Amino acid sequence: MRRSTLLVAGVTVVATCTGGLPSALPGAPPARGLPTATALEYGWPVQPFNREHAIRGVFGDPRTIFYGAPDLNTSLYGGGRFSFHQGIDIVTRAGEAVYAVESGTVTRLNLSSVTVDSHRGRSFQYWHLRFLVKKGQSVVARRTIIGRSPRARRHVHLVEFDRGVAVNPLQPGHLTPYGDTAKPSVTSISFRFGDGLEPQFANDVHGPVVIVAAAYDRASDGVPGFWHGLPVAPALVSWRIQRWNGRTVVPSRAAADFRQTVPLNRSFWGTYARGTFQNMAVFGRHYSWAQPGVYLFRLTRAPIDTRKRLGDGVYDVIVTATDIRGNSASLAQRFTVHNRSS
Repeated sequence: MRRSTLLVAGVTVVATCTGGLPSALPGAPPARGLPTATALEYGWPVQPFNREHAIRGVFGDPRTIFYGAPDLNTSLYGGGRFSFHQGIDIVTRAGEAVYAVESGTVTRLNLSSVTVDSHRGRSFQYWHLRFLVKKGQSVVARRTIIGRSPRARRHVHLVEFDRGVAVNPLQPGHLTPYGDTAKPSVTSISFRFGDGLEPQFANDVHGPVVIVAAAYDRASDGVPGFWHGLPVAPALVSWRIQRWNGRTVVPSRAAADFRQTVPLNRSFWGTYARGTFQNMAVFGRHYSWAQPGVYLFRLTRAPIDTRKRLGDGVYDVIVTATDIRGNSASLAQRFTVHNRSS
């Protein structure tokens, strides 16, 4: 896996793992408020409906299509189309039937997707199928076949909307049953000069700085073929800064929070850091077959001015990645701020 990060010594790792379903994740910033209706559980779109199925892509994953050549320069500076994954990719078999998860009416139909409007302002989209329904048709949960999965796709992209806002189907009280006991990971923390890409040395951080963390979660067990073992995005990436003696300087706050919804796509490079690309990324005409993605997160959208926010001294930045079920892992990186002239 290629990373455009500066790796330095003095790293400590702290990991925790919980299997419960907390209403609020311990030590994490609260989830953003949404105009949500009462959440009602629904089953899986493939049989058996009451059994968990493998998921190879989750809510908030980076979706990147670069226009340039497959090289590091393109990943750092290149143009393209960049968006947040607004649903989940559920693994299917070739030709497998995909059913409605909630009853409702087909309101939109095109070559790529079907939209079914339910009640209470909720709707669902089903992507990448050979569709078997028509616009205006009424569908019944677990009985109406929306379509069948083509051999080339072998997954259904399921999107849940609450009054027009895409919401995370894996949050408690939605797609059921769903469980997760594997913790995500934070693998590196690096420093960049301002909004540029030039790295700063952790022993001599100065001026405006962007702190970047590489964080990953694991896809579901049972994902087959070349997608097996490829990473997915954590539901939450949070961070804090403390002095070397443990005194908090910057309290915990979220860098990326996909627990309920995702930001607008125009905020993509304010959440993910340059150098990010998706699994099996597209660079021009090159398709990176079986290559894992790189998921880099900006801790702040705007650079931190160390002259005003921190002052000279020794600090630890602690980054925590948390999944939708509260499993988490943290990485701490020590750094020295030095702005005064020698």
